[in-house]
Amino acid sequence: MPSMYMSRRAAEEKAPGERKGEKFMADKIFENNQVSMVGEIVSDFTFSHEVYGEGFYMVEIAVNRLSNYMDYIPLMVSERLVDTKQSCIGQKIYVTGQFRSYNRHEEKKNRLVLSVFVRELEFVDEVSDEVKSNQIFLDGYICKAPIYRKTPLGREIADLLIAVNRSYGKSDYIPCICWGRNARFASGFAVGGHVQIWGRIQSREYIKKISETETEKRMAYEISVSKIEFLE
Repeated sequence: MPSMYMSRRAAEEKAPGERKGEKFMADKIFENNQVSMVGEIVSDFTFSHEVYGEGFYMVEIAVNRLSNYMDYIPLMVSERLVDTKQSCIGQKIYVTGQFRSYNRHEEKKNRLVLSVFVRELEFVDEVSDEVKSNQIFLDGYICKAPIYRKTPLGREIADLLIAVNRSYGKSDYIPCICWGRNARFASGFAVGGHVQIWGRIQSREYIKKISETETEKRMAYEISVSKIEFLE
């Protein structure tokens, strides 16, 4: 694989003439939202948008769970990291970056759209068993009252929405799901509470009702929480 594809860092969405102090703050913000994953590319690159002449493209990877279920995760990749005109379907990649959100206006409503913004990308031939294929760390704030419930089989679940600060006054809003004792613990969190979360990004297919006679298959993305801490 040509060296130009290996471990290159995407240029950030920034204004020209960014000062060193701003760069330092941007790097500190990246510590709040860290993703690393290994997966197989399962789609071609499709154009998303352009910032200061730099094109960004969407591509999807399949990431294996321990249960052998596949999560299908969308990545946003700079054209400066990879030749987006070439098909890379079937190739394995290791990426690091951030899990980001934005609101897409459709059907008179705002829809939360999530993807991994890739900062570094590396094509790999083999993956060591010691490498975790999907992990995320978030440091953020509860922005919606937790929803606690039990499944018909008695499994405890709590749904959280976490706001994670990003550069230039932006925030990412990340849905998270806690299980068992973590769900009980998180159910008492107040809006505005400061939390740290460790887990994995998972995909979940669901049916969206379009009208009285129409439905549509869609994919939701959320963090399956393995560890959570409440910070005073």
